[in-house]
Amino acid sequence: MTANNDFQSVCDKLTSMSTEDSNSRNSFGGDAAPAADAGVSQQIRDIAEVPAVEVITTGAVHLMSAAAVKVGLADDPNAEDLKDLDEARKLITALAGLVSAAAPEIGSQHAGPLRDGLRSLQLAFREASLIPDAPGKGPGEKFTGPVN
Repeated sequence: MTANNDFQSVCDKLTSMSTEDSNSRNSFGGDAAPAADAGVSQQIRDIAEVPAVEVITTGAVHLMSAAAVKVGLADDPNAEDLKDLDEARKLITALAGLVSAAAPEIGSQHAGPLRDGLRSLQLAFREASLIPDAPGKGPGEKFTGPVN
């Protein structure tokens, strides 16, 4: 399985777990069929098999993707319409916090590409901003230091 497929698989498991719980109740507040409980148990066992590094990198990739769209980097003719720098700032800052905190745990093999992607987003944000932030005050720079 490729890394991209691994990420998608982890994401699918996490998403189905969070939505399955809210969908396992009927409209009267009672439990749905016992088969749903068995399905949740299987999903819990499935997610238990996923290494932490995959969950962390999957979360980071989702933050990167969302930030890229909000910075205006979407591969779409309407990319400019999707741009929202206030939202991008929040996503980039969250990504910077995650990458900075997780780097010692996941090792340089995984953290390096995440740092590269983060830096690219920070630079793209700076380019897209009409009023540039002071050095060290851009999105995520309180975690990464100034980005040039």
